[in-house]
Amino acid sequence: MKSLSLSTAVLLAATVSAGCTMGPDYVKPATVSVQQLKYDEGWQPMPAQGWADSGEWWLAFGDDQLTALVQEANGNNQTLAQAEARYRAALAQRRLSRADYSPTLSAAVDAARSSNNDSAIGESSSARLGISWELDLWGRVRRQVEASTAQLEASAADLAAARLSIQLAVVNSYINLRALDVQHRILTQTLKSFARSSELTRNQYDAGIVSRADVIQAETQLQSLRSDLYDLENQRAIEENTIAALQGKPPVAFELPRVEALPAVPAIPAQLPAELIARRPDVVAAERNVAAANAQIGVAITAWLPTLSLDASGGVNGESFSDLWNAPVRFWTLGPSLALTIFDGGRRSAAEDAAVASYDEQAAAYRQTVLDSLTDVENALATTSILREQAVQQAKLVELAEENERVITNRYQSGLISYLEVAVAQNTTLNARRGQVSVTASQLAAAAELAASIGGSWQVGDDVGDAAERPEQP
Repeated sequence: MKSLSLSTAVLLAATVSAGCTMGPDYVKPATVSVQQLKYDEGWQPMPAQGWADSGEWWLAFGDDQLTALVQEANGNNQTLAQAEARYRAALAQRRLSRADYSPTLSAAVDAARSSNNDSAIGESSSARLGISWELDLWGRVRRQVEASTAQLEASAADLAAARLSIQLAVVNSYINLRALDVQHRILTQTLKSFARSSELTRNQYDAGIVSRADVIQAETQLQSLRSDLYDLENQRAIEENTIAALQGKPPVAFELPRVEALPAVPAIPAQLPAELIARRPDVVAAERNVAAANAQIGVAITAWLPTLSLDASGGVNGESFSDLWNAPVRFWTLGPSLALTIFDGGRRSAAEDAAVASYDEQAAAYRQTVLDSLTDVENALATTSILREQAVQQAKLVELAEENERVITNRYQSGLISYLEVAVAQNTTLNARRGQVSVTASQLAAAAELAASIGGSWQVGDDVGDAAERPEQP
């Protein structure tokens, strides 16, 4: 009865002190804060769009084929499958941490034979059931659960970051492929024009109007364009194979029909800078890693303190296995145990120092991630703003080049100039048209980068599920 009273008293004392938690309580590290952006003229305000709330930011491009490709990658990409498996592992790790709140129940059955030089062979058997519970006096388990919960939330953010990265890769490869299709259309049209010019020059040479040099110039120009077409085909094959891999398919099982047009350049809705940074999954992951490292400091500190556990066991003994059921000898034990490490060669001190250093590392990584995210946003805004102006100038350049080509061609047909000037004018027009396609493709890529730099439309908590729930105290 005395032992029961003592155990009850210890249990009550442990329950009263269970609120004690070692280590610093988590406070989010201070980071740079901006109220305005350097290149805020890059914003293109627009009415609210459904995709902005759904997270399907690629819908801003208004391309059904692109939407289908992104959705396919969301479901079948193997890099995403790896990130999803890591998230499930983190979820299991949190369950493992929370298991320490509960007592451990064990059972065992033994049978043995023994003898020595002075006695006959003896037999003994026993069956026992035991329960052991280490009380969380100093909050070691609570800190460990806090750390695993933060790591789970970081893993959820990592999964969102991986998904965003794959989506961006699909969009960029698709834009590149469509730009190559448009370049192919321009080169094919120009090839026909160059072929007519070459034929005209040869007819003029046969008539003695122009020199052999003009014929060679026209044929050289035509052959160069044919070579460029092969280069475009090679680049398109590479982009097509890249998209296939992003969708989890072998290149032989994937083919994207040629569409000789680019999507329209979308506008991305404006957001406050604080909102931009707060919802980026890489920023969320970095901040949650800081929280996990902070909790690990508390876990390391509890190693300096004694552990208190309550143990109880009971069972039966007998000379043979059948005695356990027929005529058993019953036994039981119940009582607390207190343990404290006196000397460990500096292990606990080293573990605590390592935990503090890890926290400092994660805090610095978090601050750097915030800086990098601001840089990404500013870069995307600057590129968007500059490309918008460049597109206007490039359109004017195309208009002037086409007009110049018409004038030069008329002068050549009148016998006033050599074919060299025609070739120069034609190449200027061709380069201007191809440059216009490149600028438009760059605008599309910049819009995608801007969407990615603000985290798409991913919101904190989208993939965390029950990870944000605080564990119940035992």
